[in-house]
Amino acid sequence: MKRLLCGAICAIILLALSACATAKPAVTSFEAMDTLMTLTVYGDDKVGDQLRSRIDELDSLLDMTDESSELYRLNREKSASVSPDTAALLKRSLQLSEALRGSFDLTVCPAVQAWGFTSGDYRIPDDDELKKLSEMIDYRQVTLDGDSVKLSDNTRVDLGAVAKGYAADCCGKLLEESKAQAAVLNLGGTIRLYGRKPDGSPFKVGVADPGNPAAYFGYLSLDGGTVATSGGYERYFERDGRRYIHILDPKTAAPVENGIQSVTILTDDGTAADALSTALFVMGRDRAIEYYHTHPSFDFVILTDDGTISLTEGITDRFTLAQGYDLRIETIN
Repeated sequence: MKRLLCGAICAIILLALSACATAKPAVTSFEAMDTLMTLTVYGDDKVGDQLRSRIDELDSLLDMTDESSELYRLNREKSASVSPDTAALLKRSLQLSEALRGSFDLTVCPAVQAWGFTSGDYRIPDDDELKKLSEMIDYRQVTLDGDSVKLSDNTRVDLGAVAKGYAADCCGKLLEESKAQAAVLNLGGTIRLYGRKPDGSPFKVGVADPGNPAAYFGYLSLDGGTVATSGGYERYFERDGRRYIHILDPKTAAPVENGIQSVTILTDDGTAADALSTALFVMGRDRAIEYYHTHPSFDFVILTDDGTISLTEGITDRFTLAQGYDLRIETIN
């Protein structure tokens, strides 16, 4: 069951790579960060174990539901000295929370827990509770000084939205120090591409169909970078015919309802890719495009409820609509 759920959680699924006869990849699959991960590496049979160890190390630090993790301890004690990894990701998350105008906020944890998305005990908070929860979400209530972190009394942090992106960045550094010629790291919705395929062709990444996550509505041909997707189909519950998704608007503490089905981000910065995919989903199509026009350091694929795919100009020629899909494509200049 967990493997089936992992398949649904993955917003982007990498198609199988075709290896040339003289270069077979080393493949490592395992569960971490609440998802199934698959590491495919060409040219170095040993680095896969190092990559897995690095991801497991980060998972043990950043899992806010694990009582032995640094993040759990920080949320409980409100003050702690943390490891360099946790401090680095907290610092980057604070920067991204500011840059993304609160559409991404690392202190959304109380609301995520209140809706039951961490425990699976789903519930719908009433308007009064939502108001109180929204007042608890404010990244400015986190103080970071080197490796020392302090939270205000009602503040709790959740780095789940950027942990896989940060792991992708850390693994990228390990790959640069290895003998690997190419690699595809599928971290469950966040994919890191490294080097070039043995046959010289681009990597081919399928963008999952939110209505059927086992299928793809399109494909991206890429030479590298990190690809991250956020979608309402990843985790949700239904009550009285209404769907409540796990992506919450920090301003309202409630699930987002704005006509977006999924947001896919392509950029070299894995941590930013994760944060951007969440933030642009929260922003909605029009605000996402406005943000892109003033911060054109990434590309995106946005799928909306009306069957429109919005593509940034930088990846228009690298996107292919899958057979059987009748979707309108618009280019964002």
